Amino acid sequence: MKVRDKTAKRRFGSAERDMIALGIAIASVILFVGTGGSLMPKIVRSWMGLGGAPDLALTNAVLLNIALLIFGWRRYNELHREVAERRRAEEKARELAEIDPLTGCLNRRSGSPAIEHLHEKATKSHREVAVFMIDLDNFKQINDLNGHQMGDRVLAAISRRIRDLLPAEGLIARIGGDEFVCALPYESTRRERIEDFAAQIIKAVSAPIEANKMIVESTVSVGIATTAEANIAQSASLADTLIHRADIAMYHAKKNGRNRFFWFETQMEDELRFRNELESGIRRGIPAGEFVPFYEQQIDLETGELVGFEMLARWNSPRYGLISPEVFIPIAEDIDLISELSECLIRQALRDAREWDPRLTLSVNISPLQLRDPWFAQKLLHLLLESGFPANRLEIEITESCLHENIGAVRSIVSSLKNQGIRVSLDDFGTGYSSLYQLRSLPFDRLKIDRSFVAEITREGGDSGLVEAMVSLGKGLALPVTAEGIESPEVLNALKGMGKLKGQGYLYGQPENADATRMRLAELKMLANEEAKPATSSKKPTSQRKAG
Repeated sequence: MKVRDKTAKRRFGSAERDMIALGIAIASVILFVGTGGSLMPKIVRSWMGLGGAPDLALTNAVLLNIALLIFGWRRYNELHREVAERRRAEEKARELAEIDPLTGCLNRRSGSPAIEHLHEKATKSHREVAVFMIDLDNFKQINDLNGHQMGDRVLAAISRRIRDLLPAEGLIARIGGDEFVCALPYESTRRERIEDFAAQIIKAVSAPIEANKMIVESTVSVGIATTAEANIAQSASLADTLIHRADIAMYHAKKNGRNRFFWFETQMEDELRFRNELESGIRRGIPAGEFVPFYEQQIDLETGELVGFEMLARWNSPRYGLISPEVFIPIAEDIDLISELSECLIRQALRDAREWDPRLTLSVNISPLQLRDPWFAQKLLHLLLESGFPANRLEIEITESCLHENIGAVRSIVSSLKNQGIRVSLDDFGTGYSSLYQLRSLPFDRLKIDRSFVAEITREGGDSGLVEAMVSLGKGLALPVTAEGIESPEVLNALKGMGKLKGQGYLYGQPENADATRMRLAELKMLANEEAKPATSSKKPTSQRKAG
């Protein structure tokens, strides 16, 4: 408030001085016209020696008038420059308020009003407006690998390429770090024009960007929303609604592989809302103990005896019921909660398995994201010490795809786990294209053949040769083999003929929670400190597939 008062006082003082100067200038002009017209010729003739000297007082008055006129002229020039500078400052302030300084595009603040104005103009000519949400794929990686200066150059280059494609009536705004919004009018019968423009954006952006002797290639995901969609006219803010819907469509494009575009559809918003609800549910559910371990039997195929269990995650949601890990594990990875979730499940599984017969093992799947944590092995050791579960009965399963992310980090963690007495198996073998060198150099204890190969054994037109080759490879590397996804007696018989294997699958029953697993073991006398019966599992054929 004080600052505004001071500013107002300064402006008032300046205006007061300007009025005084203007009054002096006007008075001097009037006085000069009144006296100078008759006196100036006398002064000139006197200087030329052609007449007597004029009245001294009048001469001084004219000279004073001339001085005042010069003062007034200088003040006029100063005022003119001041007004011009003020206009330039106001224009610069407006530019800073509306324009993104890096790319020269409109910014977030001015983007929505510009779209609203574009829509008003388009409506008068009976046209629709399409809004494009454009987001760079993996821009963080570009920054991390090449530096933020290169990242800025990439953003500037991409904005220029998009601007060059825009028609005269189109507009572009940068609304986030690597997010741009474009809008353009179009005829409602020319929907293909919008798709062509989106395809041109994707093609233009994908061209290499060269700067500072470096070449960067980037891609974009594009979402499209238009004013022709249902219920768009009832929106409180049409521009904000269009941007929101285009953003949802862009997210769908990223989820489906990136470097592509999608039109907004109503179900996308429903899916996003459901996902947000799941994210909130996961955040609440972890400390509430809603995530529970289920256990799938692992059988010695030669003897039919139960030899261990694989722990599978389940979400016992009070709102949605029992949810498969195929639904919540990817979300937990995206929101960076997979480590916390996994540790809670492993802690509970170790407590449950502590009551089992000492001959039974516990297998646990590990997310690839957890292998990026250099302290993962130490955290696991802490859980073992906390539960009192023997390390030699625990088997950690690492998916084959992890070997291609950072083989050095994987080798370090695998070695650390082995030093603690924990066994490590390579899960989903055959799906990740691991090399023989990797299999030989990494100290794995077991190979697990993926269910997709096992299912082909007895399928019409299927081939068991690939599974046989994997089993032979395991023998050659001195690695025991487990076959996943055994769901029929025919598959079981075919696997038995391939050698000494372990197996698991719905043929032996579906995964069970801790209480059901304990009851099963009690019937088999396979709880700790109990006299054991033959540990042959009852077979329950089913066509269901394993989820987890």
